[in-house]
Amino acid sequence: MKLRGNTFNRIDIAVTNWMAKNGLILLRVSIAIIFLWFGILKYFDGYSPAEGIAVRTIDTLTFGLLTDKIILYILATWEVAIGIGLMFKLFMRETLLLLYLQMIGTFTPILLFPDEVFHIFPLSLTLEGQYIVKNIVIVSAGIVIGATVRGGKLTTK
Repeated sequence: MKLRGNTFNRIDIAVTNWMAKNGLILLRVSIAIIFLWFGILKYFDGYSPAEGIAVRTIDTLTFGLLTDKIILYILATWEVAIGIGLMFKLFMRETLLLLYLQMIGTFTPILLFPDEVFHIFPLSLTLEGQYIVKNIVIVSAGIVIGATVRGGKLTTK
């Protein structure tokens, strides 16, 4: 069945309006779920696939001053705090600052451990590299969410 142009246009407008109305909350909640999930995993030994590279990165940046367990608890708590802040829209400026700082940390292994990030530099990423590069989307999501902190809205024409 072929939709007439006018019917398609009305459906398209309705869907676009729904996306404008609900897109930001869905983005905020979905990013919150990621931070909560990944953060909670770090409280349990061996559950987080990012545990090894995260510990090595923070250990290198802190010159070995912290134990692996402390590093994981700090990182887990940091990520869970971001998740809670996003989920419940709490202290959004501070939550987003924590998100951006954490994202800087997640990209650091590209500089510190390129052999662990790239299978073939610069074309083929390892699983750890893919885990890192996907954070570009989270940074972009943080920017969009941050645009709403002072009342900005997603609107249609």
